Amino acid sequence: MALNNLSALTSPLSESQLAQLKQATAGLDAVQTAWVSGYLAGVSQGPVTATESSTQSAGQSLTILVGSQTGNAKGVAQELAEQATAKGIPNKLISMADYKVKAIKDESHVIVVASTNGEGEAPDDAIDLHAFLASKKAPKLAGLKFAVLGLGDSSYEFFCQTGKDFEQRLQALGGEIITERLDADVDYQEVTQDWFDKALAAVEATLVQTGPSTATVVTSAPVTENKYNKQNPFTASLLTSQKITGDRSAKDVRHIEIDLEGSDLHYTAGDALGVWFKNDESMVDELITKLGLDAAKEITLGDKTITLKDALIEEFELTGTHPGFVEGYAALTANETLLKLAEDKNACRDFANSNQIVDIVTATGNDKVTEENFIALLRRSSPRLYSIASSQTEVEDEVHLTVGAVVFENEAGQQRGGSASTFLSHRLQEGGEVKVFIEDNHNFRLPSNPETPVIMVGPGTGIAPFRSFMQEREATDATGKNWLLFGDQTFNEDFLYQVEWQTHLKSGLLTRLDLAFSRDQAEKIYVQDRLKENAAEVYQWLQDGAHFYVCGDANRMAKDVQTALIEIISEQGKLSLEDAEEYLTELRQAKRYQRDVY
Repeated sequence: MALNNLSALTSPLSESQLAQLKQATAGLDAVQTAWVSGYLAGVSQGPVTATESSTQSAGQSLTILVGSQTGNAKGVAQELAEQATAKGIPNKLISMADYKVKAIKDESHVIVVASTNGEGEAPDDAIDLHAFLASKKAPKLAGLKFAVLGLGDSSYEFFCQTGKDFEQRLQALGGEIITERLDADVDYQEVTQDWFDKALAAVEATLVQTGPSTATVVTSAPVTENKYNKQNPFTASLLTSQKITGDRSAKDVRHIEIDLEGSDLHYTAGDALGVWFKNDESMVDELITKLGLDAAKEITLGDKTITLKDALIEEFELTGTHPGFVEGYAALTANETLLKLAEDKNACRDFANSNQIVDIVTATGNDKVTEENFIALLRRSSPRLYSIASSQTEVEDEVHLTVGAVVFENEAGQQRGGSASTFLSHRLQEGGEVKVFIEDNHNFRLPSNPETPVIMVGPGTGIAPFRSFMQEREATDATGKNWLLFGDQTFNEDFLYQVEWQTHLKSGLLTRLDLAFSRDQAEKIYVQDRLKENAAEVYQWLQDGAHFYVCGDANRMAKDVQTALIEIISEQGKLSLEDAEEYLTELRQAKRYQRDVY
């Protein structure tokens, strides 16, 4: 039984002991909860070492290390661990955020499952191990046998770079590759099983066991035991879609409320909601017409048969083009313009990123295209993750999102939009159905101590999780100070949830509010500028134990905020930039510097 269900049991603990246990286990993910459960079970039978509690075999074992930004790598690693267990391979699955990096020298077999973040960077939970393996402190790993599975998106220049880095560094330290690295694209579900079979066979062939083959997988089910997940989403209904930017705003941001009644879905402040979307029917009709295809033609997808039109609405990505589509469509149609683009990887990637599939078809023709060979060029749909903007303690059987609709005009003056964002904000009507699931984000959590101060940096729709944080702290009577730094384009049109923040400020729940509206004056001002203007206070809060959170754009804002934070620590703490970076690293390792970036 999950630790957070202890109150349902007849407990031999005193009320104070039970309260302490609940506080100590609050916010633990599945890996951590399973480990704690095993540890306590071992303690009840006498002293137990960390090795004995994690691997029940006296011989070698497999360690699966996962670095995940959005949850995809975590799901792949969990499936791999389950299959290892089914084969009787002693194994443990560990998030890189919780892994003691020096333990790598004691491993016999390691499989790394890692996504790539931003411009070829390691995901936040993999940063420490990634850096350690590249440092002079990294140990020789002559006895290590390993394999790497990288996840990424070929639309980006540094496709699966983190996986490539891990393989290169482990091999350079003396590790032996036992299975060829897999660089999996967004349709990774189609290729991972064959790789699992090869990798686990290689582990079995080289694993030395001196005791019975007893496997231990430490992440089999979420702490909350949600029965709905990515593969089996809950069909919810839309309660509200309310525009919260002004009429003259350059942005269309919506406050979305979704009804979860009957799902028994549980989430924690900081988690994300996975949303399965449908493509715009009018765009699908336009695409089918331009291709000259039969909308009613039945096609087979796996074990189901579906019409072409329904498949294009429900099963495939149409708004996000990728280089593979450009190359495949060029070969299919023999279009000279596309064939020339396909020869230049950078030009092909730029073209794919700035054109939707329907626009490419419009510009280049449709010779030799059939229902089957067109479908073969497309990627399967993947759900979108949105930071949850509500506390379940406050809203119960609802979940709230803050969604910025992606809407623009193409070169021909036609309106185009993002797939999931316009589905939620424009096409889904109140009462309409939407398939959802909860994606745990254990690396973005409020401090367990309610007295701990927090600093929250969330410009634009990055404000979403901090709305949930404040609802949670208010509902639980947390006494820690709360400081929000919010930014957008203009005060009058883009101050998201303005009334709520001003109410929190008036009540004292929000200790401090600093705003940065970039277009309200000649000189643009951003959240990182507000941080630097208040450098002394920021540093004092950190010295007082504050947790520092960042949510929003990964490539620009989050990097600028981190640079500003390092400069603040250096200046205020009278440290070198190198020592200031180490200070920030220690904050991250203590889970006091957390990011939810995209």
